[in-house]
Amino acid sequence: MEKVPMTSAGYKMLQDELKQRTTGERPRIVDAISEARAHGDLSENAEYHAAKEAQSHNEGRIAELEDKLSRAEVIDVTKLSGDIVKFGATVFLIDEDTEEKKHYMIVGDVESDVKQNKVSISSPIARALIGKTVGDSVEVSAPGGSHSYEIVEVKFS
Repeated sequence: MEKVPMTSAGYKMLQDELKQRTTGERPRIVDAISEARAHGDLSENAEYHAAKEAQSHNEGRIAELEDKLSRAEVIDVTKLSGDIVKFGATVFLIDEDTEEKKHYMIVGDVESDVKQNKVSISSPIARALIGKTVGDSVEVSAPGGSHSYEIVEVKFS
């Protein structure tokens, strides 16, 4: 059974979603199915079929969340330190071509969100950064093209 690395914030996010799906969504969907059943013939009842599909989707997500939570390896980023890039690090970079400053936090697959500058540990940029230190130059081959970055700071918070 393969462990799923994640930060404590990512673990809490999954727990919150699981709770919302089991205590909020599940009863709402059961009520919708009951109401649709009361309308009679189920073979042509679009509300019933939509509610059953929503139930199937919700139960699948619940199973997925339970699986990930059971295999979670929670890493407390606040207890990490050093200047070597590893899981949980927030890495500050300068694009060597455009001088643009960027920063990324390296997190688990389940909590990655590019809009929040959280990249998955299995992403091309994270794989290129792991093991490097401040001052290192890193070449990242990504689907959007190749970029060269200099690591200017590594923080754990």
